[in-house]
Order: sequence, then structure tokens, then C-alpha cells
Amino acid sequence: MGKQLHNNICEERLFSSIFNKHSKDLHNFLYYKFGALLNPKDKVQEAFIKLWQNCAKISPDKAKSFVFTTANNLMLNEAAHQKVVLKHQQTKPKMSTNESPEFLMQEAEYNDKLQKALANLTEPQRVAFMMNRVEGKRFKEIAELLDISTKAVEKRIYGALKKLREDIKEL
Repeated sequence: MGKQLHNNICEERLFSSIFNKHSKDLHNFLYYKFGALLNPKDKVQEAFIKLWQNCAKISPDKAKSFVFTTANNLMLNEAAHQKVVLKHQQTKPKMSTNESPEFLMQEAEYNDKLQKALANLTEPQRVAFMMNRVEGKRFKEIAELLDISTKAVEKRIYGALKKLREDIKEL
């Protein structure tokens, strides 16, 4: 019994270390999955608050899956609530520029195509692809975070690349 008490999430040191270990990855996971419109930062905070409120009931080895599941559900509830279409922030070209209007139009079209292509990926493909391309995470890290095999990560990323190439001929 003594050991169990010591290894308790209610202990602030352990709780902080869990927070420090998983909060950034959780935020990025939510951002890639749902976009920025639903305030992934808030959901990360809320998930960890719920973990703290339930610290006595959850063992440390279950903490990561608890916060990921909780935050994911919070996002889904908010998405249902707002019925927001996932749209990763569109990059608006700056107004003053020395680029030709043709170039700017092509760039805007390309960005538009890229956003649409990313939105067309399946959610698992998009999450894995963004973790790999935007954050530079290795397949093994992504596999651990998403709790799937490295093979599955590989399949998702290659699937995403293939689909993006089809959707954006200029890539």
C-alpha cells in the first residue's frame, strides 16, 4: 500500500512531470486533428485539470491515455457545439509586395489547394503527416504518441503523401 501512495498523481511532482511530458504533444495532436478554431490550448488545460481532480483514481501509467481521451472528447463536444468546419488557418498574402500579381495569384491558389488537400486527408493521415512534417517527429515517436505500430504510422504518412500528390498536381 505504501508504494502505491507514493506513486500517486496527486503528488504534485509526479503530476507536473506528467504535464511537462505530455502537454505539448497533446496540444499539437489536437491542433492537427481539429485546427486552431476550437482552442486546443484550453482543452489541454481542461484535460489536465480533470486529471488533477481524478488524481486518486488514475494510475500514472494511465495518465497519458486519460488526458488524450479527455481532451479529444472535449474537442469533439466543442466541434459538435459549434459545427465548425475544420479549416487550418489560411495564409493571406501580404498586401505590399514586389511580386507580380500573377505570382501572387498562383501562390494564393496553391495555398488554397494545399489547405483543401490537407482537409481531404483522413484524420489519422493528417495527424501523422503533420506530426512528421511540421514537427519533424520520427515515425517511432509518432507511433508511441498515437499508440499504434511504426508500420501503421508509415502507412498513414505514405498514404497522405500519395493523396496530397494526387490532389495537388504541382507538388
